Amino acid sequence: MRKLVYGMNLSLDGYITAPGDDLGWSEPSDELFQWWLDQERAIGLFLYGRRLWETMSSYWPTGDQQPGVTPAQAEFARNWRETPKVVFSSTVGEVGWNTRVHTGDAVDEITRLKAGDGEPMRVGGASLAGAAMRAGLVDEYEIVTHPVLVGGGTPFFTAVDSWVELNLVETRTFPGGVVLTRYETKR
Repeated sequence: MRKLVYGMNLSLDGYITAPGDDLGWSEPSDELFQWWLDQERAIGLFLYGRRLWETMSSYWPTGDQQPGVTPAQAEFARNWRETPKVVFSSTVGEVGWNTRVHTGDAVDEITRLKAGDGEPMRVGGASLAGAAMRAGLVDEYEIVTHPVLVGGGTPFFTAVDSWVELNLVETRTFPGGVVLTRYETKR
């Protein structure tokens, strides 16, 4: 069975984007960016909701060709293009970069994918991750908290139907007061 990971940068008050989908508060240090790259290299399949797909696909297909790109950013772009991806949407049309669109029930498809063998999967996008959380499919949470309050936006967590008990498996501090907490779901 494959592991399903949900992790993103979030503000101290729990948002992955500020009002207006502003991400300006979450600029990673080189050390944090390298950590994210290392995490992404271990993922065998990315699962995206429409909005996160649009954000990622607007930059990373050519991220390694941008002016001033760092070696880690270039490697992130190459890894992003090469890693298989599924976009869960009924409105996204044509996709590229090793990606397919799934228009059916997201929870059923994630359950099917999770039941197979392979490397871990990462779910991204608050709505899609929320559905996976409510279905009890998320095995690990990677929470990278930035020391900023944004006052609203898109929350990282969604309401769940019952308690989800977690085990803390890692903490780490990055430059600028950014803190990683990584949890595994108790089963």
